Amino acid sequence: MANNITTKPLEKKKKLSKKGQDPTYNKAAGPPNYSVIAESKEFKSLKRKKSKFILPITIFFLLSYILLPILTSYTTILNNNAFGDIAWVWVYALALFVMTWVLCMVYVRRANDFDKEAEIIFEKEKAGDYE
Repeated sequence: MANNITTKPLEKKKKLSKKGQDPTYNKAAGPPNYSVIAESKEFKSLKRKKSKFILPITIFFLLSYILLPILTSYTTILNNNAFGDIAWVWVYALALFVMTWVLCMVYVRRANDFDKEAEIIFEKEKAGDYE
C-alpha cells in the first residue's frame, strides 16, 4: 500500500519592524476596540434584546422536556388514550420533537437579526463613531 501523504512547503517568516510589528499591519483594519463597544448603548441594547429572547425560550424548552418524565413517573394523566391505541404520552413526546425543530428555526431567524445588529455596531466602531 502506498502512503499518499502530501506536505506543504514551509511559509517564510515575515520580517518585523524594529518595534516588533508586521510592516503590512494596518491599524485602521486592526482588531475592534471591544471595551468601547461594550460601553456603547447600542451593544447594551442588543444584549438586552438577546436576553429577553433567549431566557424565556430556554425556560420553556427545559420545562417542556423536564415535564415529560415528571408526568410519566408521578401521574397517570398521560396514560389515557388520545385516539385509538395511541396514548397521550406518545403525542406529548412527538410534540417535543416538533417543538425542538420549531424553536431551532425561530432561534436561527432571530440570531441572524442579532448578527446584523452586531455587524452594524462593528462598522460604527470601525468608522470611529465610539471614540
